[in-house]
Amino acid sequence: MNDKSTLLRYLRLRREQLLAKLDGLSEYDVRRPLTPTGTNLLGLVKHVASVELGYFGEVFGRPCAKALPWLDDGAQPDADMWVTPEESREQIVELHRFSAAHSDATIEALALDAPGDVPWWPEDRRHVTLHQILVHMCVETAQHLGHADILRELIDGSAGQGPGDPNLPQRDATEWAEHRARVEAAARAAQATDHP
Repeated sequence: MNDKSTLLRYLRLRREQLLAKLDGLSEYDVRRPLTPTGTNLLGLVKHVASVELGYFGEVFGRPCAKALPWLDDGAQPDADMWVTPEESREQIVELHRFSAAHSDATIEALALDAPGDVPWWPEDRRHVTLHQILVHMCVETAQHLGHADILRELIDGSAGQGPGDPNLPQRDATEWAEHRARVEAAARAAQATDHP
């Protein structure tokens, strides 16, 4: 397996894991803001799809024909990070799949050293290669998947990639409560020794 296929495999896996965070949730739960900055699950999916279309489309002279009105001048603030009532979950999931297919076509068509230009980056950094952007999008998608992991846990307690995730300790609800209590006790003990 070469570097490009390895990076593409990781990007595809993170995309699918991000989409899976929506499974089994109500319309309200996929849309509701769970942080003071409004972060929500469906908005993360919309954002990642929108960003991918820019990075693997416009940057390499391969723009897509799909309109993204939430990125237009005059759109609501941060409109790529939340979903209006008029936008359906199905539309956002389809956008995510369309974006992935468009991005994959660019990745497969170009060499890792293919040049690109990121017009929204500062002049001293805007000249890039496909390799740089592929790494950038792997990192960005993984970052937003991490956000989605936490949001999903806040909604219904689901953690990681579900039961049997080898990256999470296997504990029942009582064991998780005991673990959380230990962490809380340690934080309070540290607070007691904190000096201004």
